[in-house]
Amino acid sequence: MDKQKQQKLVYMINEFTEEDEPPSTIDLSTEEAEVSIRFNKVGARVSNERIGISQKSLDFLSKHYPSATEKDWNSWQWQVKNGITSISQLRQILDLSEQELLAIDHDKYALPLRITPYYASLLSTSNPDQALRRTMVPTIKEVSISKGESEDPLGEEHHSPVPNLVHRYPDRVLFLSTGFCSAYCRYCTRSHMVAKDKCHIGIKAWEPALQYIRDHSEIRDVLISGGDPLTMPDPHIEYLLSSLRSIPHVEMIRIGTKVPVVLPQRITKTLANMLKKYHPLYMSIHFTHPDELTPEVAEACNRLADAGIPLGSQTVLLKGVNDDLDTMKDLMHGVLKIRVRPYYLYQCDPIPGSGHFRTHVAKGLEIIKGLRGFTSGYAVPTFVIDAPGGGGKIPLLPEYFQGSDNGEIFLKNYEDKIYTYPDF
Repeated sequence: MDKQKQQKLVYMINEFTEEDEPPSTIDLSTEEAEVSIRFNKVGARVSNERIGISQKSLDFLSKHYPSATEKDWNSWQWQVKNGITSISQLRQILDLSEQELLAIDHDKYALPLRITPYYASLLSTSNPDQALRRTMVPTIKEVSISKGESEDPLGEEHHSPVPNLVHRYPDRVLFLSTGFCSAYCRYCTRSHMVAKDKCHIGIKAWEPALQYIRDHSEIRDVLISGGDPLTMPDPHIEYLLSSLRSIPHVEMIRIGTKVPVVLPQRITKTLANMLKKYHPLYMSIHFTHPDELTPEVAEACNRLADAGIPLGSQTVLLKGVNDDLDTMKDLMHGVLKIRVRPYYLYQCDPIPGSGHFRTHVAKGLEIIKGLRGFTSGYAVPTFVIDAPGGGGKIPLLPEYFQGSDNGEIFLKNYEDKIYTYPDF
């Protein structure tokens, strides 16, 4: 991007203050244009610019937001501004269990809460054990701290040479662009960063990290995360992308996000057209359960894929949510159908109060063994533990290699049959 356009972006960004709470409530005229409505193949009402509205969403909108319009619902700014953050709001939508009430309505705990209206429409009204509801609504189990749990389990602070940047691996860095998320996952690795006051990070705060990348020519890969970078307005995102793309040794840029899943309305054509200018650009999307694969999410992912962005899925293995083979297989098949390639299956990080979510590692190996050979290799993610203390991602596999003898190695296949391979 030339300097004149970048200066224009700075001017647009400076129209906001870094204290805006949240920045995504700002209306951008290019995304508020009147557009015609049509129907797409999956039955969602869609516009030329915005993501469609499924019948499930329309019913939820009519019941819980009778004064709001379809245009409101389809505005990502409206979705963020009307995020559910209090027990009084949640009570209007869900029949809360005792464990949920204790977690949210207790002076001692007051666990943070944020859910977009769209994602709330996917939650079961009456069943507190529903998978998606468990990932979003706090329970009193979160206040029970187990051995080995830490606010910074991955040791990111120890690998942060300048604010908002983590440099753990030799050739790549993690860029923490914002501390804001449009929805708070109960098992979030960076729960110490989100849900804090004034957690938004402006362009002035980015400069030390950008300068660090400029000064370190070994950095060829930058992962933009947060918080969630796609909760920022388009000018912020473009300023950061253009700044990184202007650094000669930065070969690829990645974005880590859950926005296409919890806030698909954010994936406007305006955003997609802007992102496609900064290839090679990749995106890792956080999926949890097949119930997230709605018409809106499908359209958002297809829009990103049509912009030429390779999409990968990242899924956290969670007890009682997705820790059985059939659920995981349905999820992996489902994301492939909307053009997202399964990438990582994470063992749940030991953040404070996560014991009720964490499975034994053997469960992850069991799921991988149940996928490998029984479905397409494209549907099999890599099972990893992000090692506590900053050791990085360590892949785990079932025991396919069975040893060697006399110039041959012994291999166990997906049916537990043993085969030999000449190795000399």
